[in-house]
Amino acid sequence: MLSSVLEYNRRIMAKAELKTKLTGASVEAFIDSVENDVRRKDALRLLEIFTRVTGEEAKMWGPAIIGFGNVELKYASGRELEWMKVGFSPRKANLSLYVSSDISKRESLLEKLGKHKTGVGCLYIKTLADIDEKVLERLIKESMAGKA
Repeated sequence: MLSSVLEYNRRIMAKAELKTKLTGASVEAFIDSVENDVRRKDALRLLEIFTRVTGEEAKMWGPAIIGFGNVELKYASGRELEWMKVGFSPRKANLSLYVSSDISKRESLLEKLGKHKTGVGCLYIKTLADIDEKVLERLIKESMAGKA
């Protein structure tokens, strides 16, 4: 019974469609729509930093994530999807930065970054004034190079 349930879940997950995917929406229009002035200015600065450091064009992923570069991910279930290498989103509560598949592996850099919180693959900051931008640039470079 358990093996049939696991097989069913594997097949369903392999076919499930990711909701956050590359769109043709305007990055600039999205940033212009950010209501909070500080968050909007920080988003413009992040756009500048990510574009310079990655050498990639900014593209919208779903309705609210700005991504740079892309990579094909393949899960043990057989599911494959396209995802950004790095990116960010100016959310209402904070800036969400997608700079690592496992941010905990970057502890030595995070200690130097400044005020932040982390999730599995996300870095959360209130404002760019709270962090060292040079450390952020290094995190972005390492992520683009495929380091965790």
